[in-house]
Amino acid sequence: LAGAFCIPLYVPYVLTGRWIFGRSLCKLWLVVDYLLCTSSVFNIVLISYDRFLSVTRAVAYRAQQGNTRQAVLKMVLVWVLAFLLYGPAIISWEYISGQSIIPTGECYAEFFYNWYFLMTASTLEFFTPFISVMFFNLSIYLNIQKRTKMRLDVFHEVHNQSFSEEMERSREAKLSLKCCKWEQKESAETLDISKSKAQATASTSSLDAKDLLETSSESSRKPKCCNKKSCKNSASTLSAEKRVKIVSQSTTHRFRLSRDKKVAKSLAILVGIFGVCWAPYTLLMIIRAGCHGQCISEFWYETSFWLLWINSAVNPVLYPLCHSSFKRAFIKLLCPKKLKIQPHYALQN
Repeated sequence: LAGAFCIPLYVPYVLTGRWIFGRSLCKLWLVVDYLLCTSSVFNIVLISYDRFLSVTRAVAYRAQQGNTRQAVLKMVLVWVLAFLLYGPAIISWEYISGQSIIPTGECYAEFFYNWYFLMTASTLEFFTPFISVMFFNLSIYLNIQKRTKMRLDVFHEVHNQSFSEEMERSREAKLSLKCCKWEQKESAETLDISKSKAQATASTSSLDAKDLLETSSESSRKPKCCNKKSCKNSASTLSAEKRVKIVSQSTTHRFRLSRDKKVAKSLAILVGIFGVCWAPYTLLMIIRAGCHGQCISEFWYETSFWLLWINSAVNPVLYPLCHSSFKRAFIKLLCPKKLKIQPHYALQN
């Protein structure tokens, strides 16, 4: 809207220095211009508030996601509030004051040099939204940090627990090996005793001695517990399963931590761009009103004025770049055929 209506009317005004479109179109242009810039700010606040709720009150937020009526009401309220901030003053200021202070061939608001009104309006249009956006995004960042710390604590706890379990299993494996060795030793001793008895009774019955030797040998070949190889295999299997579990948890943790850092970075970018685009104009406008345009160069004022429109052009690019959900929404609105042909591409981006 700014590019289709506001800028085409403003460019001839800047180049020629005169407003050639009449008084009525001048007021319409002012109303639309102030409305679009203010609604842009209020929409940023609304989006930040919505994301604040989605992070800090996730359960309640998901329960209300299907409430389209409430979402539409919030968006309409943003535009109504944006219009009420400047619209009535632009339309009716000269009728309330009894005269117009705008010379012929000029186009600006009647309150352009009214310091008190501009200070009040700037507080509602920039300072309060900027503080609100910073509060919401800082709260989101701190919440992300808190959750990251909790995940780290849980990860370390699981890691320590798994280490303790591994040590316990190692002890059990050692005891099992000792058991095997002891039983094998006991079997060997039994075999030796049996052999001695067999040899002592060989003169009496050679057949009985032979049977006794065979029985002793069979009993020595069949220990009561697992052998050394099976004990090692059991311990190594349990250790491998635990290592796979720890690696899986570590990978999930790193993925979530990387995602949270990306979200925090995108928040900082959005707030920074908003401040850079709006702070110069707001400060220069207040100073200019206080000194009636004598202390601020026209060049710097025009530069700060264009920054507002640049912000309106940058926001639709910033949000899709920083968030995949916005990117999918823009693809759905602007390129519905592309979404149908390549749904997986849209989702991956």
